[in-house]
Amino acid sequence: MSSVTDIRPSTPAVPLTSVLPGSAVRAAYGPDGAETAWADLGTRIAGVTVSSDDCEPQWLFVAIPGLSQHGIRFARAAKEAGAVAVLTDAAGASRAVSEGLGLPVVVVDDPRSHVAALAAAVYGHPARDLVTLAVTGTNGKTTTSYLMRAALAAVHPRAALCGTVETRVGPVSFEAERTTAESPVVQRFLALARECGEGAAVIETSAHALSLHRVDGVVFDVAAFTNLQHDHLDYYGDMEGYFNAKALLFTPEHAKRAVVCVDDEWGRRLAASAPIPVTTVSALTDAPAHWRVRAAHPDPSIGRTVFTLVDPDGTGHEVRMPILGEVNVQNTAVALVSAVAAGVPLDGALRALEAAPQIPGRMEKVNPVPGNQPLVVVDYAHTPEALEWTLRSTRELTAGRLHIVFGTDGDRDASKREHLAGIAAAGADVLWVTDENPRTEDPQSIRDYLLRGIASQRPSMADVTEVVTCRRDAVRRAILAAQPGDTVIITGKGAEWYQEVEGIKHRYNDVPVAREVLECDLRSHV
Repeated sequence: MSSVTDIRPSTPAVPLTSVLPGSAVRAAYGPDGAETAWADLGTRIAGVTVSSDDCEPQWLFVAIPGLSQHGIRFARAAKEAGAVAVLTDAAGASRAVSEGLGLPVVVVDDPRSHVAALAAAVYGHPARDLVTLAVTGTNGKTTTSYLMRAALAAVHPRAALCGTVETRVGPVSFEAERTTAESPVVQRFLALARECGEGAAVIETSAHALSLHRVDGVVFDVAAFTNLQHDHLDYYGDMEGYFNAKALLFTPEHAKRAVVCVDDEWGRRLAASAPIPVTTVSALTDAPAHWRVRAAHPDPSIGRTVFTLVDPDGTGHEVRMPILGEVNVQNTAVALVSAVAAGVPLDGALRALEAAPQIPGRMEKVNPVPGNQPLVVVDYAHTPEALEWTLRSTRELTAGRLHIVFGTDGDRDASKREHLAGIAAAGADVLWVTDENPRTEDPQSIRDYLLRGIASQRPSMADVTEVVTCRRDAVRRAILAAQPGDTVIITGKGAEWYQEVEGIKHRYNDVPVAREVLECDLRSHV
């Protein structure tokens, strides 16, 4: 497995003064700490980074002020890694000069707002030479991005992918740290895709990425919207603020055209207000749209969900999804229409998408042919709406009882916790309450929220077990307690490679843990 430090496109050094507008510069200091004229700064750079751990010789280090500490703290480490200059704000520059950093320091008012455009210029504006697609929304971003990549394969067999689960470009593939990488990584990702002749790239784009300028400098050929649901209100305050962040993607600065699912009120509002051309999709409702889904149903004979996608001319096209679940009808339809909007013929997109493998941690069957064991499914559902859809879809697969292993994140929006748990209590038969990513919160206090939500729907607390040991134990106990014909769905983490406890990321993944339990289950040897 590679890492972000392996995304290294071939980039010639360019004068820093040629890629950063002089009008943005408030001051410049030479290596000796003396103020100098911007035009006289002769520094040449061959790369840009905001992380001292991801720095190479002759790169520019951008020191950004954070919530708890200033990035200038890491400037000396960046210098040791080969950085030849620092871009920062006045506070960062003052510290760098007073401490005798010994590098040229350039001062701008808001370093974060400049770094994306600067990186795009250094790496030669790679998005202009690729077909680029972005997808945003509360739920379905990862699934839709994988399905987009699959559909693009009809024309671009090796499209690059950057998202929550992984980054995959050229010879590089690694587990992601966040949904959307920092802007210099995004630009290097695109530059390497161009260098490797991949032709197209898909970037999963979060609201935070838009608010923090991570995709500035990219004008996507197609930007897609899945839905907007209750999440991240700890950061945005209310749904209006959250929507406004998402809507930034659908402006001429970020996209040429849009594909918008209008199943919810937010999608309909976005479609009506976006200042770029919009193609609409309705999948789970009868909302008027250019493209519409009809007759969605599970087909047990092929183990897939099948639906008809009606194009703007009224012609129906059969779609056999490569992923389970009613909720993924929406994701599949958006992915197909986005591929068509990006120039892929529909027939080719359909064939390519139907051949796609399982998506990691998204309605992923751990044991696709369960035999004399319960079926075990891992899914990322972590919002109330997503969990409701997921449980309804999983129920369709279940002849016996439906078991759920779930928790919820610490240091995140607490207002959804009891609602989430109430949906679990209403939609599943047997509940196993455990930890997700407690982060710095007390795990017991998080579980208490969930137990209260369960009790509001199931006062008797019948078939509810709180597992206080660890998530691995909860997965083990749930699988061993289930019977053939039952389904165990493990939600909340999907393909995440870690569990974060007290600020430390411990390596953990629900899929291999569940697989290990199934392999050790004595029923598998009967």
